Amino acid sequence: MVLDSGTQSYERHRSVLSASPQRERGGKKFSEHNGLRLCSYLSPSASPDSDPIHLGQRLKAPTRLKCSKVSEARPEVRRLSETCPACPSPCSWMRRSESTCTVNSSGRARAQIRSAASLPHIARPKAEESSVSRRSPCLLVALRPLNVDKEREKFFQSCYTYNPQFEYEEPVPTAVLEKYRDASDQFITQATGIIHAVLEKYGSYERFEVATGGRVLSKCQIWSLIRKYMQKEGCVGEVVVHLTEDLLSQAVMMVENSRPTLVINLSGARQYWLEGMLRHEIGTHYIRGVNNARQPWHSMEGRKRYGLKPANPTEEGLASLHSVLFRKQPFLWRAALLYYTVHQATHMSFSALFQHLEQYVQDAHVRWEYCVRAKRGQTDTSQPGCFSKDQVYLDGILRILRHRQTIDFRLLAALGKVSYEDVNQLKKSGVLEKARIPHFMQDMERYRQQLDHIIATNRLNEEELKQLLPD
Repeated sequence: MVLDSGTQSYERHRSVLSASPQRERGGKKFSEHNGLRLCSYLSPSASPDSDPIHLGQRLKAPTRLKCSKVSEARPEVRRLSETCPACPSPCSWMRRSESTCTVNSSGRARAQIRSAASLPHIARPKAEESSVSRRSPCLLVALRPLNVDKEREKFFQSCYTYNPQFEYEEPVPTAVLEKYRDASDQFITQATGIIHAVLEKYGSYERFEVATGGRVLSKCQIWSLIRKYMQKEGCVGEVVVHLTEDLLSQAVMMVENSRPTLVINLSGARQYWLEGMLRHEIGTHYIRGVNNARQPWHSMEGRKRYGLKPANPTEEGLASLHSVLFRKQPFLWRAALLYYTVHQATHMSFSALFQHLEQYVQDAHVRWEYCVRAKRGQTDTSQPGCFSKDQVYLDGILRILRHRQTIDFRLLAALGKVSYEDVNQLKKSGVLEKARIPHFMQDMERYRQQLDHIIATNRLNEEELKQLLPD
């Protein structure tokens, strides 16, 4: 597990998540749920959706490690050629792609450098795919405005009346904008119901955040919790980890230099939320990606041959459920507010949307992030319009909860990046030997009880879901 405490800038494609000074390619996130090829994939050919197929390594490291405070605005990026905090001498040898620095290694035995051959396979993309990947940043990077900081300053100075004029490194592909142009209102009743349930219990989002999220963790605490979680999943040394302050989402899995890389937003790494974030990114996206690489449908051609449905909304819905699994109050606030914000953005300008959301979120900086997500891809945000991808979370959650009694969840994880609707037809064709199953799925009775608890907490009506999503 590579741990990098540096804050990287997402404003330039070449600077995204640079774990090495000699990095050749930018980070690559997985393809979208309809199979649209936006980036290189993690599986041997093309795998459908956002997540990684792991690769990593371990380095000798003491149990304790000094690290800078989270309060530092722009911590220096830890260069691999500099003296490693875990070792007394310079470790320029870590430039090798299979070398990494593991922080807070457990046990007395010193960890060994792990060879690339011992890690799950991530095949190189075809030549034509490589050239496309080098020319175009992944969707995550392409949709982050280059001038987001400058426009935020203008917006706040205008007392929230200015509509940001966003600029992008490259024009966002028309096909992508068309695909995510229209918002759905299918689950708007459920979204608003969840939001109101949270506000009725806690009074405001800010109180909800403090009560359920706990304190923001220091970097040392984050490293320690990540290590412990990796041990639970048996994947220590397989995933590169970065911390950053420049991310629109709470965390994201992507491929950088052919290695699965987890990027965590420091502001979202809270005491009671971090493990849920790791269940989302590692326990769901990463593990399903690893299993997917071994399946006959790991490529786009294989998916077509088996007639598979898109991996989303199952992929993100399952991961989002795992984010709140085992919480005492597993409210689906974020998925609901993202869904609602996108829906409202279709007929509002940026400034109008921002002011409209004040009834739910008083923190202006949090509101700004929700609005940027809903308006990303737009240049002139004074115009109505949205980027609807964020509706996939609640959509997937509700579909899975609706059919939770009949879904084989262990099989859903073992078969890789597939929809819950395809599980029955694939179970006889899947490669299940040595499939990885998330540790939290071992006790399936408890797992299903938690899903029932999520339904009750969020006041979801089973009959309404059956009407919205008939068999």
